[in-house]
Amino acid sequence: MSELHSMIKVGIVQFMAYPSTMGGEGPIVETIKKIAGDDFFGAIEITRIKDPDVRKQVSAILTQSRLDVGFGAQPVQLSNKLDLNSFDGPTRQEAIRIIKDLLPEAAEVGAKNLALLSGPDPGPEKRERAIEILIESLADLCTYAHEKYGIGIILEVFDREIDKKALIGSTEDAVKVAEAVKRKCGNFGLMIDLSHLPLKGETARHSLNMARNHLVHAHIGNCVMADAKNPAYGDQHPYFGCPGGEVDVPELTEFLKELIEIGYLRKGNPAVVAFEVKPAPEEDPDLIVAHAKRTLREAWARL
Repeated sequence: MSELHSMIKVGIVQFMAYPSTMGGEGPIVETIKKIAGDDFFGAIEITRIKDPDVRKQVSAILTQSRLDVGFGAQPVQLSNKLDLNSFDGPTRQEAIRIIKDLLPEAAEVGAKNLALLSGPDPGPEKRERAIEILIESLADLCTYAHEKYGIGIILEVFDREIDKKALIGSTEDAVKVAEAVKRKCGNFGLMIDLSHLPLKGETARHSLNMARNHLVHAHIGNCVMADAKNPAYGDQHPYFGCPGGEVDVPELTEFLKELIEIGYLRKGNPAVVAFEVKPAPEEDPDLIVAHAKRTLREAWARL
């Protein structure tokens, strides 16, 4: 085992690396099998699969592969504009119901956790009440997920100003939510994504140190902020070091260093750090995945 793999269980968000599958259709089996056959990876994140037969095939592949499996509810939330912090009761309950309906599917494919995001930010005047509502929704989901399926719930911290404009939002608010939810439920934690830090105006040291007691998952990727006319502008997860991008080997190296400093990464007990990279329409997904692997190796060598 390499030193990298003795500390990192390298993961990848399958539906971002192969975006034609994000809607729950397309070459799902082929792309998951490709990842499962690559022993560089120890973890995978998938999302909703519409066809039950395809889901059975995927479950068999993942069982045989010994990959850690996570389930991403984010594509379902975003495509359906689900709002877990809506001030409208029926709207919020519908969001909770749809996410609960994803849990049996997550369990079928062997997922240990389900990741999601908050609803949109209502603005500073209503933000505190929205956070209170979000905490209620998350506690409901955590209780249900634990009792029915033994699955954990992970809140991913997005940006509030540029792209997703999510309530959570900032690492500071994410920690407040985590502290409140964990007083009620033990199966909850936070996900910090390197590609979101520039969009939030946060450094790796600030964000990871603040979230250290609640961090259960990490994503690594890139974003573009300098030019709003760039097709990759915002939260589009272009390849590391792309023109106008914010994250390349130096930034990834710093992120990994801070993950070690806070004790998330420890030798002999590897934790998941997952690529979230998305090829542009004219790019080859397999080459973008290979590019990400080489970037991680180079960043790790600098440590």
